[in-house]
Amino acid sequence: MFVQNNHFLHKETSQTTCDSLLSELQTIWDEVGESASERDKMLVQLERECLEAYKRRVDQASHNRNLLRQAVAECRAELAVICSAMGERMTPIKKFVQGAGSLTKELEAIMPELKEMRKRKVERMNQFVEVLDKMYNISKELYTSDKEFSDIKGIDESDLSLKRLEGLQSQLHDLEKEKSGRLKLVLDLLNSLNSLCLVLGLDFQQTVKDVQITLDDSSTRNINVDTVERLSTAISDFRGVKIQRMQKLQDLAATMVDLWSLMDTPFDEQERFHSVTRHIASSVDEINKANVLSSDFISFAEAEVARLQQIKSCKIKEVICKKRLDLEDRCRKAHMIEEANSAANYSVEAIESGTIDPLYLLEQIELQISKVKEEAFSRKDILDKVEKWLAAREEEIWLEEYNKDENRYNTGRGTHLILKRAEKARVIVNKIPAMVEALLSKARTWVLDRRTEFLYDGVPLTSMLEQYKTLRQEKEQDRQRQRDQKKLHGQLLAKQEVLFGSKPSPITSGKKVSRSNTREGMNKRCSHVGEMYQTPTERIAKSYHTITSSYPAKQHSLQAQLGGYGPSSSGNCLNLFVLHIPNFPDCSYIYMYVFNLYISVTYILPLTCRNF
Repeated sequence: MFVQNNHFLHKETSQTTCDSLLSELQTIWDEVGESASERDKMLVQLERECLEAYKRRVDQASHNRNLLRQAVAECRAELAVICSAMGERMTPIKKFVQGAGSLTKELEAIMPELKEMRKRKVERMNQFVEVLDKMYNISKELYTSDKEFSDIKGIDESDLSLKRLEGLQSQLHDLEKEKSGRLKLVLDLLNSLNSLCLVLGLDFQQTVKDVQITLDDSSTRNINVDTVERLSTAISDFRGVKIQRMQKLQDLAATMVDLWSLMDTPFDEQERFHSVTRHIASSVDEINKANVLSSDFISFAEAEVARLQQIKSCKIKEVICKKRLDLEDRCRKAHMIEEANSAANYSVEAIESGTIDPLYLLEQIELQISKVKEEAFSRKDILDKVEKWLAAREEEIWLEEYNKDENRYNTGRGTHLILKRAEKARVIVNKIPAMVEALLSKARTWVLDRRTEFLYDGVPLTSMLEQYKTLRQEKEQDRQRQRDQKKLHGQLLAKQEVLFGSKPSPITSGKKVSRSNTREGMNKRCSHVGEMYQTPTERIAKSYHTITSSYPAKQHSLQAQLGGYGPSSSGNCLNLFVLHIPNFPDCSYIYMYVFNLYISVTYILPLTCRNF
């Protein structure tokens, strides 16, 4: 009633507002002078617009009502489907009489029930998922192919009843029981396999991997029928190996006892192999200690039997000694160093004491001899070049000693032979650089091919050659420095001759030169060669005497200018000047420069000024 009164009140208010607005519009039209036809047209348009606005509102309200009816229907249908899938009866929901707010109230009444059923459906589905996942994982561990557990399908949302859930749980229980029995069987087989591996000295983990069994990760655990068959086959194979090794060990133990009895072996030595002889009459099941039938233990027994058998023979020692001498001789010829731990370094005492098997030692020595032969063949070309280089080095050393001899140009018996040898040595020495480079190239190629250093009597050949090249370069630099000093000295002497002139040579007669003159000429040549070994003081003094003797007319004038000090005077200032200069060969060009300056200032300059 209150709503209706409010509606009428709102309608009256709207009518009053429209009337007032229309009255105001009439007043405006009167003032404007609008025609009656225009007024009618505008009023019709206003009525049409009002009708359209009402119509839109009515259509929108009708659409909302339809949506609300559809939502109510869908909620009822979904609730019915969920209840049917879960096997439960649907709770009756009151239908409201069509009237004000009936659809909204009906939807509000359905939604709580629908939410509750949705929640229960999700919980039921989670239970199904959990059971099916467990069944799938267990079936995957028990069966080899997908066909055997293909009946485990996904969740059927149309049947989520408790009856079906209980049936799946019963199947899961059966699978878990089967898995427990299968797992116990597999573990028993693994224990048997572990015992066999322990006795045979095998790696149990690696053996399990070879059999392709995985037990560490539950997601990949494999205990199917094929696994059981593979384990059974592996156990059968290892048991056969155990029987075979047991028979072999018992045979070795019997042979060992016979050899001990034959050679009267002390009890202390026999005690070392008690672990071998104690199983001489054991059965397969009685042998269960770790590594008793391992390959290493069998080899240990075999080695002892072989040592006992070979110790009776003494010829093997002679063969080993001969092979060792042959190896040492080959290494010496090839300039190789034997390895510190090589087989050839074992003594006869080691063979006699049984520290090493003589047959094995002989085999190793022969193997080393073959290796030495192969390496010596690969080193032959380089060794030949090394011998040539060493021979050239001897010639180089002899030539250096020869060049240091100041009397090498003196005449005497056999001098021409020495000169010929020196010339031959110079030719050989000049070939050394190319020889060294070729040898270095071959040595480096050998090192790259063999991936090991080329040793010559234990020293790397490349290091020897590089060191020699360095020493040779240093010597060459020293010789070049000496040649430069001699060249500079010759240039200074040439400048002196240009300034002061050269000493006139005596007129040679057409007569036959006497034997004494020939000897004097030889002595002059020798003295000229000896100038190379004079000290700077001697060179300056000789230059001074050469100038004064070449110009005797000027000698008196020079002595006068020097204050009466000439070369014959005991107080010669030039001699004093020269004698007070330190005798350093590397500073000879300084001495000559000072001497030339002194002569120019004291003698040439005054004469030149006097001529002008």
